[in-house]
Amino acid sequence: MILSTKGRYGLKIMYELALNYGKGPMSLKEIALRQQLSETYLEQLIVPLKKTGLVTSVRGAQGGYELIGKPDEITVGEIIRTLEGPLAPSECVLDDDPECTRAEYCVTRLIWERIMEGINNVVDSITLDDMVKDYYMLKQKKEGEK
Repeated sequence: MILSTKGRYGLKIMYELALNYGKGPMSLKEIALRQQLSETYLEQLIVPLKKTGLVTSVRGAQGGYELIGKPDEITVGEIIRTLEGPLAPSECVLDDDPECTRAEYCVTRLIWERIMEGINNVVDSITLDDMVKDYYMLKQKKEGEK
């Protein structure tokens, strides 16, 4: 399963907002510059993040976007599912009552369910705070190598 740019770039938006958490709103222009992404595309991605209550907007000259919750309360899974939809390797595992007549004894469906469960467990166990901590750990390690 390959995530689209929606999921990948949306996670980068949220990561930047987590790095800036508690310091006031951040403009999409600033996020786009830091992540070297298209501001126009980020404008499209922020809408569902705002709609689902992950971010809020602040109007005015010093306005921008902020996380609604704390970085340790927002998971990578929430963000990706907001932008990409369910994380499943096959349509058949999304339906409790699949149309497939062989679903009850389908061995491959069991595999797809296990893959989906594994992916969701991983992305739901990582928070924005974990990403921020990883950033500072990598930054410190790199500085220590100089």
